[in-house]
Amino acid sequence: MLLKENIPVKYVVGKIKNELLLVAGYAVSIALFHRFFPEYRISIPIAVPAILATIISLLLAFRSNQAYDRWWEARSIWGAIVNDSRSLTRELITFLDGDNAACEEIEGFKKRFVHRQIAWCYGLSQSLRKQDPYAKNAHLLVDEEVKFTHRFNNMPNSLLKLHGLDLKLAYKNGWLNDYQQVQIDGTLTRLCDAMGKCERIKNTVFPVTYSLYIHFCLYLFIILLPFGLIEFFGMFEVPLIIAIAAAFLLVEKMAIHLQDPFENKPTDTPTTAISQTIERDLKQMLNDKHESEKAAVQPAAAKADVYYIL
Repeated sequence: MLLKENIPVKYVVGKIKNELLLVAGYAVSIALFHRFFPEYRISIPIAVPAILATIISLLLAFRSNQAYDRWWEARSIWGAIVNDSRSLTRELITFLDGDNAACEEIEGFKKRFVHRQIAWCYGLSQSLRKQDPYAKNAHLLVDEEVKFTHRFNNMPNSLLKLHGLDLKLAYKNGWLNDYQQVQIDGTLTRLCDAMGKCERIKNTVFPVTYSLYIHFCLYLFIILLPFGLIEFFGMFEVPLIIAIAAAFLLVEKMAIHLQDPFENKPTDTPTTAISQTIERDLKQMLNDKHESEKAAVQPAAAKADVYYIL
């Protein structure tokens, strides 16, 4: 994950460094022109750039809200993926059953299924960022599964298909009854829905015309601003113009980064960190299954003691 508790100022300023250099050069040139050629002094009412600033503020506020909604939706989807991954593992551990001869086979089935689900989380995270989907999960898949997934353009979707085929096998072998098979299949369906929602956010671009209008208004505002402040501040208008332009440019950059939550940037939804949390929790659930089953026998005596005390 790229997110940090404190984003360096250098990183923030670096995002608008080129724009600020242009604004500074433009502001200095206007101030020098007015100083050395006073007979050609140009001044406009401050209300003109003020009106433009109001329009830009409204446009940026709308864009920032829409961008944050996309980012928050992405985070909510990955929160649902965490819950459904845990539910899937719990259902596999508690539902799958068979005779003593099949116990070892069932345990291997559960382990393969859970590891594949972890690989699915990593694969989805990498795919959304246009990176190698096998980079972080190759050790979680067996060779046959890797060969199977290479036949598909969408690697996470191929893993869901393997989930479905294994679920069919478990039902055919009698390890699951009708209701259990339907329950697990419903969890897989929710995971598929979450994947589709992430892909929708990834592939739906923000309207280009809207960005064009904001840029036009913003640059027009910066061009007119020196002529509105020169009468009041003289050469001191330069740092003031840079500060005002930086405020508007940073808000726009923030909106641009938030609107694409799967671009491997510091403002991304932390899908890698979430996948690591899923891996930790699912492996603990899988490895501690026997201890949990032993502990589940104890509450009967505890309840009796509590009832006696009461």
